[in-house]
Amino acid sequence: MRRHLVTALLVLAVIALFATPLLLDGGSEYAGTDSQATELIEESDAGYEPWFESVFSPGSSEIESGLFAMQAALGGGVLGYVLGRLKGRRTAERQRRTAEEAATPPATP
Repeated sequence: MRRHLVTALLVLAVIALFATPLLLDGGSEYAGTDSQATELIEESDAGYEPWFESVFSPGSSEIESGLFAMQAALGGGVLGYVLGRLKGRRTAERQRRTAEEAATPPATP
């Protein structure tokens, strides 16, 4: 029961961490740091020319946000898979050692 309460409180705390800034400053526009940096550079140096052009530019900020979320989900999935495989490998090795120790007769002097 206590573990469920702690889990519920942690979930509520995470929701509060995300909701509080949105509720306190609901009218502001959230822009990425890339666009903010570009604007700042263009304001400070009128003759600035980018080093290269993007290969792909999404049609809207919603598409860009969706692609970023997909990239984050893919990275999280790969990380979860790798960590799960490492844990599974460690558990299998531990079980194999335990089985070998049980099968080996004790040494008698």
